[in-house]
Amino acid sequence: MSQETNLFGENRICSALGITYPIFLGGMAHVSRAQLVAAVSAAGGFGIIGSGGMTPEVLSQEIAEVRQRTDLPFGVNLMLMDANIEAQLEVVLKERVTMVATGAGNPAPYIPRLKSAGIKVFPVVPAVSLARRVERAGADGIIAEGTESGGHVGEVTTMVLVPQVVDAVSIPVVAAGGIADGRGLAAAIMLGAEGIQMGTRFLATEEALVHDNFKHAILGANERGTIVTGRSIGAPVRTLTNKMTKQFARYEEENRTRDEFETLAVGGLRRAVYDGDIDTGSLMAGQISGMIDKIEPVDSLIARMVATAAHLLSGGRPLSKEGP
Repeated sequence: MSQETNLFGENRICSALGITYPIFLGGMAHVSRAQLVAAVSAAGGFGIIGSGGMTPEVLSQEIAEVRQRTDLPFGVNLMLMDANIEAQLEVVLKERVTMVATGAGNPAPYIPRLKSAGIKVFPVVPAVSLARRVERAGADGIIAEGTESGGHVGEVTTMVLVPQVVDAVSIPVVAAGGIADGRGLAAAIMLGAEGIQMGTRFLATEEALVHDNFKHAILGANERGTIVTGRSIGAPVRTLTNKMTKQFARYEEENRTRDEFETLAVGGLRRAVYDGDIDTGSLMAGQISGMIDKIEPVDSLIARMVATAAHLLSGGRPLSKEGP
């Protein structure tokens, strides 16, 4: 048995989902689509479709395309505040995907229906209290997401959040936020997590159907290249800084209403992902952008991460840059 396989051999997440490595693709709207999802699963990780903004018909098509590309397990992220949530739920129940990750809402009313269909449920949570709540509701695992993440964020850092969630619940915990390489994977395991989720790092891969302008904006960012806007209206979002974020910052200074923020934000993510608009698009990305310096295939990224983590967790010397 290889060092890498042995590292995750007794892992509860791998056993529950039927995967080789407990490395999740974050379910990013407009980004985590069939080609990227299938590539992550095919490389031994766990691909998750980002259903945000999808009609049920499009979600069905994405699921079908993933299955055409791979016969390995994958999941769907459901944004519970989505206008199409009931129809999307019916799709995943019908298709019986392996797992559903939930966000932006209370998953408790949906968990029994999903589990009765044999679907595992891993809610994304930004706080210990919510982790306890979803465990009581029957969740199979938890994705503890720190404020370093891109997109909609909480207030607690990954380093602080993950061990407290691990201590508070008995189900497996996946660490998310600020992870981009094998050192981050090893660190998450040392904090008590049994897996990781990455969004920004997978966005900057060859299989991500994202405009090159967006990918290269991530490569050009440094550790201070992101900003959180929307805190004044209770909807904090982390993105790369650009002209749009400067406008958001002015809105916050002027105490603009939530409706005004939403009007400015409409279509921003689509402009970034599909049109490559790096000025007025919403470039949702995490603080880890400053560590990403190349666009590469998913399989080589995952292989290198796992090798590095195995090296470190087996007592190898600390690394100043990824690679044993």
